[in-house]
Amino acid sequence: MQTTNLAELYELDPLEWSAVVDGLNAGFPQAPGSGGPDRHTCWLATIDPDGSPQVTAVGALWVDGAFWFETGPRTRKARNLSRDPRCTLSVALDTFDLSVRGTAERVTDRATVAQLAARWAAEGWPCRVDDSGTALTADFSAPSAGPPPWHVYRIAPRTATALATVEPGGATRWRFDGPR
Repeated sequence: MQTTNLAELYELDPLEWSAVVDGLNAGFPQAPGSGGPDRHTCWLATIDPDGSPQVTAVGALWVDGAFWFETGPRTRKARNLSRDPRCTLSVALDTFDLSVRGTAERVTDRATVAQLAARWAAEGWPCRVDDSGTALTADFSAPSAGPPPWHVYRIAPRTATALATVEPGGATRWRFDGPR
């Protein structure tokens, strides 16, 4: 992992990736009224066919060193990712703002999809694995997810940038070597 201190100008120390991971592992509620000024929203940026950015809110989890989200196959984000899987996911937590760049991969492993369904259910979204065993369904989801089935995606960080939102402050970028 390569670490770049983006706050040397202000004589601030680089942030520790382990502290960012600890914050993510602690969880970040996304239901209204549950975090941030109102909640923690994850924003996914994908690339439209004309090369312009497309940004949308997603319900994401941090599990095993990666972000996970779900969406229907007919949504713009799913179509964009099937054409070009490069993306960025951003979230503002209480002590730092984080932006992670990586490649989204659709996950079809039945055990993994079931594990993620259980995690989302524990977070308050009562989803379940659909009849295929490789996607999710539920009585409701965010309108931006489209109709079920919802496919599960994993984004492992290639680079990450965090900005501390508490004293003493700081800003750091990390580049991760190899597959993540």
